Amino acid sequence: MPIPWAERNKYAWWFQDCSKEDVPSVGGKNANLGEMTQRGIRVPPGFALTAGAYKETLEKCGLNSQIKKILRDVHAGDTNSLEKASVEIRTLFELIDIPKAIEKAIDQYYTLLGERIGLSEPLVAVRSSATAEDLPDASFAGQQDTFLGIRGSGNVKKHIIKCWSSLFAARAIDYREKKGFPHDKAYVSVGIQKMVNARVAGVAFTLNPITGDPTKLAISATWGLGEALVSGEVTPDEWLVDKFTYEVVKKTIGSKDIQIILQSDTGGTVTQQVSPEQKIAASLTSEELTEVARICRIIEEFYSMPMDIEWAIDQDMQFPDGLFMVQARPETVWAKKQESVVGKQMSPTEFILDFLKTGKKLT
Repeated sequence: MPIPWAERNKYAWWFQDCSKEDVPSVGGKNANLGEMTQRGIRVPPGFALTAGAYKETLEKCGLNSQIKKILRDVHAGDTNSLEKASVEIRTLFELIDIPKAIEKAIDQYYTLLGERIGLSEPLVAVRSSATAEDLPDASFAGQQDTFLGIRGSGNVKKHIIKCWSSLFAARAIDYREKKGFPHDKAYVSVGIQKMVNARVAGVAFTLNPITGDPTKLAISATWGLGEALVSGEVTPDEWLVDKFTYEVVKKTIGSKDIQIILQSDTGGTVTQQVSPEQKIAASLTSEELTEVARICRIIEEFYSMPMDIEWAIDQDMQFPDGLFMVQARPETVWAKKQESVVGKQMSPTEFILDFLKTGKKLT
C-alpha cells in the first residue's frame, strides 16, 4: 500500500518533512528544498532517500571494510592513486543489490509521487545531497552526481546507486583527503524530484559576485535545462538587478549556442542547437526576470544570508506557476574570500561556474 504523505518513513522523507535540523539525515540540498517547500516557495515535489539508507546498504553489502582497504593507498594530489581507488570503489557499488526494505520504500514513494502529479511513471531528477555539504571550513557542494530525466522505479534505483558511488569520485576523495575529513564520516542522501520541463533555467546570486554588493542580484539564464549553464557549455544571458526596485542595472546577452532539453518519451536529455533568433534574444522577459528576482529575495530574507539559487521555468505550465526553485544554498565564496576576489576580472558567469563545478574557493 502507498505510504501516506504525512508519514515519515525510516528510509524516505517527503521534502515537506525535511528541515535544516535534518541535514545529517537528508543533506543540505534536500533540507533546503524542504525548508522552501514548507514556506510555500514553488519547489518541484519529491522525496529524500536518507543517509541512513546509504549507511545500511553499505553495512549489509559489506562495502565498508572493502572501501577502507582501497583508500589506504590513496594520497591527496596523486592523480593515479585517486583515479584507481575511485574506479575500484565505484565498480563495487555497481555490483550491489539494494536491501529489500529500502527498495520497497523507493518503489512506494516513487509511485505515490506519480499519483500526486498525475503521472504513472514521472520523469525525475535523481540528485545527490551530501550530509557534509558546506561545513564552516570546507564546501562539499557540487562534488556528487545528478541525473536528469530518469523514468521508472528500476532506473531510479540504478541511479540512486550511482549517486551513492559518486561520493567516491576521484575529486571528492581528493578533497576530503586535503581537508582531513574522514571518508567513513561522509554520507550521502539522494533527492528524487519531479523534472521541470524547462524552457529556460539559470542561477541567481543574491549579491553582486564581483563586488559583494548585497543590494544587487546577479541572474544568469539560458534556454532549456540549467545543466548547460552549470557545465559551462553555454555563455548565458546575465542581468545585474537592484534587489529592492528590481531595476536592471546591467544586461548582457550571451551566445547560448545550444540547449539541453528533456526527452519526454524515452527519458534522459538531449543537446541541440538553438535557432539563430534564440541566440540573440533575451531568454527572460522583463516579467520573468522580476519574478525570479522577487522569489530569490524572499529566499534570502528567510535564510538571512546571501544565497546561491538554481531555478527553472516549466514550459508546460502558465507563468508564474511554472517558475520553480530547484536548489538553494548559502553563498560561501564571497563571504570567505572577499579580499581575494577584489580586483579579479571575472564575469558573474565565470564566478558562478567556478563555484558550481568545483566547489572550490577562489584564491
